[in-house]
Amino acid sequence: MDANAAALGVPVHDLMGNAGRAVSDFLESEYHDRRILFVCGPGNNGGDGFAAACRMDPSKVTVALLKKPSEIHTSEAWEYYSELRCPIVDYSKIRLNDYDVIVDCALGTGMSGTVREPYRRFISGSLSTDLPVVSVDVPSGLGSDIQVRPVTTITFHDVKEGMQPESCGRIVIADIGIPADAVDRTGPGDMLRYPIPGRYSHKGDNGRLMVIAGGPYFGAPSMASMSALRTGADIVRLFTPESVRDIIAVTSPVLMITPLPGDHLTAGSVDMLLEESEGYDAVLIGPGLGVEEDTVEAVRAFVARCTKPVVIDADGITAVAGMKFSGDVVLTPHKGEFKRLGGCCDVRELSERLGATVLLKGATDEISDGRRTRLNGTGTAAMTGAGTGDVLAGCVAALMSKGLSPFDSACLGAYICGLAGERAASDKSFGLIATDIVEEIPHVLRDALR
Repeated sequence: MDANAAALGVPVHDLMGNAGRAVSDFLESEYHDRRILFVCGPGNNGGDGFAAACRMDPSKVTVALLKKPSEIHTSEAWEYYSELRCPIVDYSKIRLNDYDVIVDCALGTGMSGTVREPYRRFISGSLSTDLPVVSVDVPSGLGSDIQVRPVTTITFHDVKEGMQPESCGRIVIADIGIPADAVDRTGPGDMLRYPIPGRYSHKGDNGRLMVIAGGPYFGAPSMASMSALRTGADIVRLFTPESVRDIIAVTSPVLMITPLPGDHLTAGSVDMLLEESEGYDAVLIGPGLGVEEDTVEAVRAFVARCTKPVVIDADGITAVAGMKFSGDVVLTPHKGEFKRLGGCCDVRELSERLGATVLLKGATDEISDGRRTRLNGTGTAAMTGAGTGDVLAGCVAALMSKGLSPFDSACLGAYICGLAGERAASDKSFGLIATDIVEEIPHVLRDALR
């Protein structure tokens, strides 16, 4: 949200200042004339504390640093730190009981894994005192083996995942000026969700995707599979009728292909495909399958019994019309397919009714999981050619195989694919074809993740 807000013209510096104002106003109201200790980490959570302390009587507040000033992460946090006029001390040199109130600005929403020193020492200290603790945004260590237990948490914009009164005390939600579009529309901040491979990861650790596609058509399965690879899935294996296996194989030497009997998908392959799917993290089904009666039956049988996250696209959507879903499923319809699924005008209503995430493709994509709805505005009118939907489906499925939720995969996949289309159109104009988008996906990842 912060990054999306900055892209919309509301810089992080202003959001941090607004957060500081909310915290200082609360402290002045609830703890007037008390001795207040801000315990600050080097990140933006600490920056919120600096911004709050800057607004308060310097004789009544002290800032205790958990790290050296040289380790402050961001320019925004550093700017507010440089404006402090109150005493600034090393946390290891203070005694908590010399103060009346502790303000926890140590760890924010970016924490993951085990709490390490010096944060662990601070959290332990806060638990061993009877002083009231006020946490900023989230209690430090929330969701780990040890966390601050505040009497109040002042959180910004909305409650965060996992926040409950039992772990956060009284929850006060403060509006810090995040624009609605930073939440409701995709933006550069969404790239922070992209699952970056670990330094010591191995082949297969970053997404194993099964693609069931092709038969009457051979371009769609190739484009969907290549899109998934370009989006960063480690392993993509295409299961396609043997009639088109050789044609698809010559499109790229990196494609791994398992042939299915005949010239189209039939019910006879379903048991084998279900058994094979257990070795994958996600499945994409639909591109280029055709709508033969026994293909439709096969798709419905596979989707009904598959235990893995599934993206259903193209002919697969036609096949599952009338079904409802209970697992992790993404449907990627265009307007005609949307109506075929039973949608009238509201994507959220259809998503809730089907029990699946729906990505309705259009000039502005609409994505909903039945609870949340977001819009994606990346893309261009040059992306109306055949195959662009297959590219999108491969991108979304790759993200699901890498561990993203269906909703986040659909939102980020639409954003990435649209940006790749914009880049391709800047070179190819209205002569853009779907494979141009595939080749631009890595450039989008490179620039956005930088």
